[in-house]
Amino acid sequence: MALTGKQVRQLRSLAHHLDPIVYIGRGDVNGGVVSQAEEALEAHELIKCSVQDGSDLTCREAAEQLAELTSAEVVQVIGRRFALYRESSRKDIQKIKLV
Repeated sequence: MALTGKQVRQLRSLAHHLDPIVYIGRGDVNGGVVSQAEEALEAHELIKCSVQDGSDLTCREAAEQLAELTSAEVVQVIGRRFALYRESSRKDIQKIKLV
């Protein structure tokens, strides 16, 4: 699902106030990071991630790898942090209504 410019702006404004949930460190994007991101995306739809100093990946590389492995969309990359979005299949959470 490709996001429109208006949807990306909406998600960026929502992600601004979030704290990072997923941290990518020395192990880079591995199975544990992917499963943690999957759970967080199912529960929240929009998550913020942080790349630590020990990682060999740039923030953009980590964002693209994690987005590909979780079937999510990269919303924003700033400095050492990035935001991902994926619509949740759960019915018991409040979903983000995209414009």
